[in-house]
Amino acid sequence: MSGHKNLRNVCIIAHVDHGKTTLVDHLLRQAGAFASHQKVDDRVMDSMDLERERGITIMAKNTAVIVGDTKINIVDTPGHADFGGEVERIMGMVDGAILLVDAAEGPLPQTRFVLRKALGQGKKVILVINKVDRPDARIDEVVNHAFDLFVDLGATEEQADFPIIYACARQGWCTAIREDVDAMMDGSKKGSLEPLFESILRVMPAPAVAEGPDFQMMVSNLSYSDYVGRLSIGRVMGGSVKKNQKLIRRGIDAAGNSKNENFTATNLYTYQGLKQVEVQELGAGDIGVVAGTEFAEIGDTIAGGDHVGPLPRIHVEKPTLGMIFSVNTSPLSGKEGEAIQSRKLRDRLLREVRQNVALRLEDTATTDQFRVLGRGELQFAILIEQMRREGFEFMIGKPTVLYQTSETGEKLEPMERAVLDLPEWSVGDVTSMFQTRKGLLTKYEGGSGNGSGRVRLEFDIPTRGLLGMRSKYLTATKGEGLFSTFVLEYGPHKGELAHRLNGALISDRTGDTVEYALLTLEERGVLFMGPGVPVYEGMIIGEHAKDNDLNVNPCKEKKLTNIRSAGAEFLVTLAGLRKMSLEQCIDWIDEDEWIEVTPESIRLRKKVMQQNLRSVKRSERIN
Repeated sequence: MSGHKNLRNVCIIAHVDHGKTTLVDHLLRQAGAFASHQKVDDRVMDSMDLERERGITIMAKNTAVIVGDTKINIVDTPGHADFGGEVERIMGMVDGAILLVDAAEGPLPQTRFVLRKALGQGKKVILVINKVDRPDARIDEVVNHAFDLFVDLGATEEQADFPIIYACARQGWCTAIREDVDAMMDGSKKGSLEPLFESILRVMPAPAVAEGPDFQMMVSNLSYSDYVGRLSIGRVMGGSVKKNQKLIRRGIDAAGNSKNENFTATNLYTYQGLKQVEVQELGAGDIGVVAGTEFAEIGDTIAGGDHVGPLPRIHVEKPTLGMIFSVNTSPLSGKEGEAIQSRKLRDRLLREVRQNVALRLEDTATTDQFRVLGRGELQFAILIEQMRREGFEFMIGKPTVLYQTSETGEKLEPMERAVLDLPEWSVGDVTSMFQTRKGLLTKYEGGSGNGSGRVRLEFDIPTRGLLGMRSKYLTATKGEGLFSTFVLEYGPHKGELAHRLNGALISDRTGDTVEYALLTLEERGVLFMGPGVPVYEGMIIGEHAKDNDLNVNPCKEKKLTNIRSAGAEFLVTLAGLRKMSLEQCIDWIDEDEWIEVTPESIRLRKKVMQQNLRSVKRSERIN
């Protein structure tokens, strides 16, 4: 197989949980990417442990199938707005997109965010209506919504004339004929994913390549091999490269100045199914992997000669949130994981920033603290969880919004649009919850009139107001609500927001918690931990019922006497504890508090641990 005419590069874009990773599973199976005896897990593209646990795609991944004599490179992209940086850089690798939309939920905000990127770059799009077997599917209505979305995003006439495929990815069939859907669902007609393959070959253009024989490749992704080191993944924009050929990496240094590196292509790989297969030559238009340089970064250009210049670097929308990462300074440091020095913490964060173009790293005035800038709470939570699993101990502060100043000196803050799909009975609680966080209701659809009992609300809300909102929203809707957001723009500062009104219960000494002591503290507030837990002075053990902090002794034991009092022997147990997840902790803490993260525990503590050095009044401890 030779020449870029026999290539198609496509990505699959969709909202979280609309089935794109499941669709890729069946595309691989039906294209013969797996041997008949090979055992294959479901959602095979979600290779990270965190992706499997959370059921979401975090990292963009590559695979390839061969249909007839044409190779189709497929990129599975994340569906969550916090990982938009992944999506933005993948767009440069592909010539078209498969837009996957749930037949019941319709196009959701992340669909809009990614589709805008694809249409803006002139990509061809195939619309796939997935999950047509859902009992609450509204196929024709969703197709109309999708068309409205294309028009709203400024699609050209050619882009708006998109083919429509109706699919059930879970069962591995699709059809381009609307009338065949019922017959396929009841089994009277058998189907496969053949219509989708045919659409890709017919609609998607072959990759355009630069004129001339000189090799040029944009690095859009990075990987690592224990055998050959760092791997640069990207699309070959022009020319070809052979193994052991001399190449030039055109990158930039920390100050943004251009920096070149000469190296030899020690190994070349291309994708075949889920495997990277070693090849002797990479041709124009293909998505491939080049080994040989340990310094490649996303956005670099790999060139075949001195006269080949760099390609425009990948542009990613700016971060809206910042979070401080610090060396762990607590008395329990090093007991459960590796208590890393500031140099090692900085190196680990720097490695993450190099691989994820949506993140940035800044040094602070304190040598053992670093500020990571990103797009959302989930993005930070995933990074923290990955570092925990690598055995690191560290501390994190409260996420802060990145403000800007207008030309007139007005303070501006990032605004987001939250789109909520929720049961009608929870609308009142959810609306008041968003309005207390300065949310402005801009759209109300559905309700008892449409028979589904579900409502779609849209709020314009400051990014500050969304911190910690996801868990509260799921509680208010009893887990039935869908919650999606995307960044709009910077707008005028909305004033103070009510955060945590309650103070903290803080241990005043080091020791292990005792049930007797905790029982006496229950009436003071809500406890976060039970008996037998190591604590230290300054560690937060619960939430106070009042607005001030309270220093308490959770280690006090019952005085033993030789006199037995009547009724003293009956069993008394703690009424209830609030187990705090990482996301809940991020939402809960104030500016004067840290979250201590270790491989085994997540603890809350005050930045100043000695009780005689800090005030318990909220107005004095929070600026």
